[in-house]
Amino acid sequence: MPGGSPDPDDPAAMAQFINQLQQMFTGGSGDNPVNWDLAEQIALASLTSDQSGAGAMLPMGFQIPGAELTVPDAAQPALPSEDAPKPVGNPSVTPAEGAEVADALRLADHWLEESSALPSGIGTIEAWSRSEWIKNTLPVWKKLCDPVAGRMVSAMGDLVPEEMREQLGPMASMVATLGGALFGGQLGQAMGSLAAEVLSVGDIGLPLGPAGTAALVPANITAYGEGLSQDPSEVRIYVALREAAHQRLFGHVPWLRAHVLGAVEAYAAGIQVNREAIEEAMGGIDPTNPESMQDLALEGIFTPEDTPVQKAALARLETILALVEGWVCHVVDSAAASRLPNVVALGEAFRRRRAAGGPAEQTFGALVGLELRPRRLREATALWAALTEHRGINGRDGLWEHPDLLPTADDFADPEAYAQSQLDLGSFEDFPGFNDPQPPETPTES
Repeated sequence: MPGGSPDPDDPAAMAQFINQLQQMFTGGSGDNPVNWDLAEQIALASLTSDQSGAGAMLPMGFQIPGAELTVPDAAQPALPSEDAPKPVGNPSVTPAEGAEVADALRLADHWLEESSALPSGIGTIEAWSRSEWIKNTLPVWKKLCDPVAGRMVSAMGDLVPEEMREQLGPMASMVATLGGALFGGQLGQAMGSLAAEVLSVGDIGLPLGPAGTAALVPANITAYGEGLSQDPSEVRIYVALREAAHQRLFGHVPWLRAHVLGAVEAYAAGIQVNREAIEEAMGGIDPTNPESMQDLALEGIFTPEDTPVQKAALARLETILALVEGWVCHVVDSAAASRLPNVVALGEAFRRRRAAGGPAEQTFGALVGLELRPRRLREATALWAALTEHRGINGRDGLWEHPDLLPTADDFADPEAYAQSQLDLGSFEDFPGFNDPQPPETPTES
């Protein structure tokens, strides 16, 4: 319903209005507080946004500028002027791009054989469009965001006075549904922005995709490479090296996926809802004007609880993210050192990118109260390099056998001393279970 409330004398507008209400109040309750259907719709719609301020209206005022929605009989938005910002876009992956991705991942996986004791973790090779990244990572985002969203939805319900709840009766449950839709809408916008930035399924350090699936996003790699002014093929291979390294780590360290996701969940469990921020945000909503929803900002409504338990959870999360990213950086740079002419520049660019986080990643972090940037990345990379020097590749990678063997945050301060302290440990093959994980079959394309 672009432009405001529907005209009761316009059957098409009323049909669209009813359809939007159904979308708004379906889902987002019980164990699933977020309206993920709405989140997915908004994320996908945002890919065609032109950020011009004119576009299709989603349920209850959520607006994605310039987006066209698959709503029956929906009025189409006006075309942007030539001077308006261009849409982010969701180009399909061409056969040529798919072949380039497959070649790059196979080559990268081969190069990593010399610099990693972990075998290949790639079972399937895929090239994703931005919308495919959203759809294929949604299950993990649900797992990560639902606990935080549940506390926000509960807090919104608590804003309704007890006596008013009795008067509202069953209608009181609509407040929770509204909260799930609001949070889902803004999560969708953040995910859509992320989809326009990520280079691969493992780009932000979390195991977001199906196990064993290595996937690159060609459209984003092309855009990123243009900003670096580097040879496109070198950029693609470097991204492929990082993706292949992530797959080796998460594919052959059995406890790592649960450990990383558990660290995120443990930190999220201590995040508290800022009730004053919710009241202030909700106070700006005009019930007679659905468009007021688009000005609602939920960023900043979560605050970490300043307790020893929460501080420990944050330290655990930051440490494991840094160790994963540091290992990937070191292994990739070692594998590419004599093969890619611009490996130093590419490595430095990626370290800056991961340490700072892109705009979308920062927005997402503010919305859910989680920062996914690997702090102390350079120290972690130096630590893995020192371990390689003193213990060799097998000895270095043997530390992944159990989480208790990994360096702690305190070990980052003096990598050389830590590496020296590990000299009496065995090599990777000496640890029980080293031969248990079997390399996947020959990678397939899909």
